[in-house]
Amino acid sequence: MTKFCLCNRELARQKHAKKSNEQSKGKRNEDGLSAAARKQRDAEIMQQKQKKADGGDGGDGGDGGEGAKGGTKSK
Repeated sequence: MTKFCLCNRELARQKHAKKSNEQSKGKRNEDGLSAAARKQRDAEIMQQKQKKADGGDGGDGGDGGEGAKGGTKSK
């Protein structure tokens, strides 16, 4: 290969790298969602996480509240 060929390949590689970098700059992986749809999706995910942190569907998880350790004695 000639030097001219190698220089053009290098320039093309740099141009492509710059172009792809500019296209991806400032963009997130949005899956094609609008801002409102993304906000709704994120809210649902946060609600699911909160339920999981609170003990699921409100069953027998957690500290139990009243009567959890037998209560107090009263005579």
